[in-house]
Amino acid sequence: MARPGFWDRAKAAQETVEKLKSLRQLVEPFEKCQEEAEGLSGFVDLLDENDPSTLRDFQEHLDKLEKEIGALEFQRLLSDPLDSHNAIVSINPGAGGTESCDWAEMLFRMYLRWTDQHKYKTRMVDFQPGDEAGVKTATFLVEGSYAYGYLKAECGVHRLVRISPFDANKRRHTSFVSVDVIAEVEDRAEVEIKEAELRIDTYRAGGAGGQHVNKTSSAVRITHLPTGIIAQCQNERSQHQNKEMAMKVLRARLYERWVKEREEELKAQYGEKKEIAWGSQIRSYVFHPYSMVKDLRTGVETSNVQAVMDGALDEFIQAYLKKLVGARERKGVKE
Repeated sequence: MARPGFWDRAKAAQETVEKLKSLRQLVEPFEKCQEEAEGLSGFVDLLDENDPSTLRDFQEHLDKLEKEIGALEFQRLLSDPLDSHNAIVSINPGAGGTESCDWAEMLFRMYLRWTDQHKYKTRMVDFQPGDEAGVKTATFLVEGSYAYGYLKAECGVHRLVRISPFDANKRRHTSFVSVDVIAEVEDRAEVEIKEAELRIDTYRAGGAGGQHVNKTSSAVRITHLPTGIIAQCQNERSQHQNKEMAMKVLRARLYERWVKEREEELKAQYGEKKEIAWGSQIRSYVFHPYSMVKDLRTGVETSNVQAVMDGALDEFIQAYLKKLVGARERKGVKE
């Protein structure tokens, strides 16, 4: 970065800085663990069996180091080329009107809590409130190392069972919300976007968002005519910024489509059965008549519903990703 002319190309320089940050996030925790291990090794010679406080202090540091090493070992399992990328998360309620919109907003809050706990940055792409309550649709970008690698575990349909606060008769309702997670990608040779194949519409943004909202047609909707894929953004402050963000989302969705088509071609070629995963129910959240959150893919469950809704998702995410890696390894052995 100290090289003359490094900052002359601002965008390329910023990309280099972001890559450096990602590498530091990998290297620095490893170096920290190494230093702590060396410190504990030296601490062993000072242990006094007759002093319970030193033994307790040593055990606490050892447990902490074991947890940190476990996290590093788990991150090593995220070997997909896109795992280290930022993630684009979209939340959309299913049929059910206000009840489903409210459930979508609860999930939206849950993911924001999780990103805060893991020090990820979030940027709103598109947010449309429900007609009466909740969220009609929400799309946001999660920026940080391995954001996609972790959040891809959340892709699917989330089911809620509870006594509806919108039902005067206090009946039990079941609601469904779809969560879609794709990796943010830069320009890829596999994805060619031609200007002539795009329809770009501008409109006035809706909902809260500051003085610029509803004053000018700053919101942007881009339609990729050959595929019908739509990407829109209304939460940036200018039309140019909204267009740039919408193009990011479009590029990511087109790349995801290319990957899926490639996978289907390979499955057809080798006669492999298609896994029923996309759009299927992955997790149930039961608030009544008992409290439970259960992941239907791994069997992991907890009765601490409030903790989960406050962002405690790591147990579910890690169990799913370990199962995914295990399945890949078994497949590799068979092949």
